[in-house]
Amino acid sequence: MNTTHIMIIEDDDLQYEIYEESLGQYRLTRATSGSDALKKISADPPAVLILDHVLDEGELGLNFLPEFKQLLPHVPIIIVSGALEVRQQMSALQGPRRAHYCLPKPVDVRELKRTIAIAIEECGDIEVVRQFEALERSRRVDAAELLSRSTDRLSRQNRIIEIVGKSAGRPNISALAREFKVARRTIIRDLQELIRRGQLKPEAYPEWETPCPEE
Repeated sequence: MNTTHIMIIEDDDLQYEIYEESLGQYRLTRATSGSDALKKISADPPAVLILDHVLDEGELGLNFLPEFKQLLPHVPIIIVSGALEVRQQMSALQGPRRAHYCLPKPVDVRELKRTIAIAIEECGDIEVVRQFEALERSRRVDAAELLSRSTDRLSRQNRIIEIVGKSAGRPNISALAREFKVARRTIIRDLQELIRRGQLKPEAYPEWETPCPEE
């Protein structure tokens, strides 16, 4: 049995049974409300947090994001809910008190497992260590320029999420490239990264797993 601890904040018994059946390789604990979760987190911090939005006692999961991030600043949070509008999903995935991933209900078990595996491998303490190691290696004069590029990329990707969310069809990669004054391959890489992080659905760019073409 995998000893990785996953806390699931879910008030629906049937939904929790689905988690138990599909995630049996992990050590699972459950809370039925945000208040209940806050009491349990300190005693037994999880490596991954799965959060429903509509919870027991009329509580809303997104309202607890700031407190969860304060207690678990580097722990990946996966929101699984069928009650969120696109605007709420985008808000939950942005800012310093954000979730890492947002999946719809009814949950696709294969997608959930894939997301958890990515979260464990790429987020949490590993992500922090990787960032510090990269900073130590870089010590370059152009650090400010690198930071600026990173900020520009984040800003561009947030705008892409908005544009794709309002569009019924697939995004026009050439139009996006013109709007942001970047190469088409840069937009493709943005789409691939957003899909990997669960911030866009794969339908936005069905070829997202194909290596990015060189121009």
